[in-house]
Amino acid sequence: MSPVHRLPSASPVRRRILARQRQLRASRREAPAASARQVLPARRGPARPRRAARGSRGRPPAPGRGGSEQSAAEGALPRRGRPARCRPQRGRGDRGTRPPFPTHTDTHRHTSTPPAHAHRARAHAETQRRPLVRGERMRRLRPWALVLGGLLCACAGAGAAAGAGPALRSYPHSAVLDGAGAYRLRWGRRGSALALRLEVRTRGYVGFGLSASGGMASADIVVGGVERGQPYLQDYFTDENRVLKKDPQQDYHLEYAMENSTHTILAFSRELHTCDTNDKSITESTVRVIWAYHHKDLGEAGQNYHGSNRGTKSLRLLNPEREEVLSASLPYFDLTNKDVPVPDKDTTYWCQMFKIPVQHEKHHVTKGFTYPPHVGLSIGTAADPLFVLMEVHYDNPSYTEGMIDNSGLRLIYTPVLRKYDAGVIEAGLWVSLFHNIPPGMPEFVSEGHCTLECLEEALGAERPAGIQVFAVLLHAHLAGRAIRMRHFHNGEEQKLLAYDNEFDFNFQEFQYLKEERTILPGDNLITECHYSTVDRIRMTWGGLSTRNEMCLSYLLYYPRINLTRCASIPDIMEQLQFIGVKEIYRPVRTWPFIIKSPKQYKNLSFMDAMNKFKWSRSEGLSYNQLVLKLPVNVRCSKTDNAEWSIQGMTALPPEIERPYKTEPVICSSSSCLSCSLFLTLLFVVHITASTIGNTGLSV
Repeated sequence: MSPVHRLPSASPVRRRILARQRQLRASRREAPAASARQVLPARRGPARPRRAARGSRGRPPAPGRGGSEQSAAEGALPRRGRPARCRPQRGRGDRGTRPPFPTHTDTHRHTSTPPAHAHRARAHAETQRRPLVRGERMRRLRPWALVLGGLLCACAGAGAAAGAGPALRSYPHSAVLDGAGAYRLRWGRRGSALALRLEVRTRGYVGFGLSASGGMASADIVVGGVERGQPYLQDYFTDENRVLKKDPQQDYHLEYAMENSTHTILAFSRELHTCDTNDKSITESTVRVIWAYHHKDLGEAGQNYHGSNRGTKSLRLLNPEREEVLSASLPYFDLTNKDVPVPDKDTTYWCQMFKIPVQHEKHHVTKGFTYPPHVGLSIGTAADPLFVLMEVHYDNPSYTEGMIDNSGLRLIYTPVLRKYDAGVIEAGLWVSLFHNIPPGMPEFVSEGHCTLECLEEALGAERPAGIQVFAVLLHAHLAGRAIRMRHFHNGEEQKLLAYDNEFDFNFQEFQYLKEERTILPGDNLITECHYSTVDRIRMTWGGLSTRNEMCLSYLLYYPRINLTRCASIPDIMEQLQFIGVKEIYRPVRTWPFIIKSPKQYKNLSFMDAMNKFKWSRSEGLSYNQLVLKLPVNVRCSKTDNAEWSIQGMTALPPEIERPYKTEPVICSSSSCLSCSLFLTLLFVVHITASTIGNTGLSV
């Protein structure tokens, strides 16, 4: 690396320049025509004498403070003070500009003027014979300075642009967080960061946060507002006791803030992964957004309680529904309930039949959620149904009376057919009592298998090239905590097809895959569900009620094949053997079936026997390990309620030869990124200056 040159002190520089001036004056007296000054257009009238430029107080002129190239070549010191002003020439020739500062040679009258090329040649020769003074050296560096300055300005401009116009920036997704419409959240991904905008009906502080549970405990919180015209934004967190503390690492970055007579608007951003233990990583999983606001600013209110102005809402910040603008002229039809009385029961399944209005001609349904542009749900052909059944699940845990429902669906369709017909496959655990979870377990894992035998038969017969999955819905009930859809090909685990590590029963929607996934004959799919039953004292059973459990995945794919269900059931007898059951009454004439021995379970149903067993966490863990290794009964169904030949056969869970290695999380911070970029540019400036110094420019 080139050495770093240091500028000499002011006095030696001045002495050197004065010496050069004396040499130039002497040479000019001997050959006045050899002046290197620029030829100017002729002036009207006699030339007016002008005072020579000079420095002040013996200090060298500051770079860029003025002085023409001619004055630097002749050793004149640029004048300090106000910026140079260029005046238009009054001559009849070229309308150039006069040098901003006159030189000594301007006071001399020449009887003859050499050609311009002679001036340039002599000036070049003179420049080569002497070292460059400081002013001229800086001019030689000017092209490099412009390039590097442009880079710095561009980076600074990019940062400014990021914060200058969030009000005009497109936030592609939005949600109203409260019932009164007073708190609106807008958001959008910006590379490795998430940009957010809060619009809240208050002139006080606004709080926003991310929470694993939906409460204040162990939450990642940001508080901001506008107080006396000054915006503020602070990164906070709460501990397990819900105590609010300021985060020493501030990872939320304010971009814009404003306040009018009714609302406060805050625009800010945060990196998805900060590796700050007080921050919550933003992933494709469901996130509980918590919000609050107060009528006073933070400075006035301190940590005053926000009262009822608070709440929580589950969202998917990184995988929201695709938004596609469809023509308003497209036809549609509605499937709606008509004044359905919701029973005062915990769970109700309400089913109603509807006739499809589209007949005699094929159409594609393109919205309900939005299908990809090359895929649609076929209706109107002989192979499509004339009637559909809409099944609505009413969850009424508080047994509220008198509720009436008129909700439903609107399906938008088009006669302009798309390339592929869409299909749906239900995968996971067959809903039955054979799926059971012991009480008091902080975590229990169940697996439902879409076996290679089922996919081999169905895909091999109808689509050997495989199907393309573009969306997945993960489904469980109230005990569900996390769900993963695992994919195996030739014994090697692929990247997760879909996952939700913070599953919320009250917020379930399709996950749209970033890239479509090919499922081939012979692949395995496992729906893996994680449950918590720490607050339950009895067994949890597979079933339709929200107090029962499910473990299912719904795959949207194309092209459509004759397969609607690919599921499994674990063997029940080996489950009963775990608690000591030896024999049941056969033939089975009742459901659930009755136990014959041992004596402690005699004449009990297997459900009663499982509840009678004294479960501990260690027993529950051992039982879980057993269930995951049990043979499974294959369920492989067609669209017309027929079955593939593999239906009812016994299969083993796949042997995972090569588990998928999770990609490491890369932490970043927008502030650190800006600092790194700035330091990199400074390093480039240093290298450039050193390189230019080594080419012979004196300092």
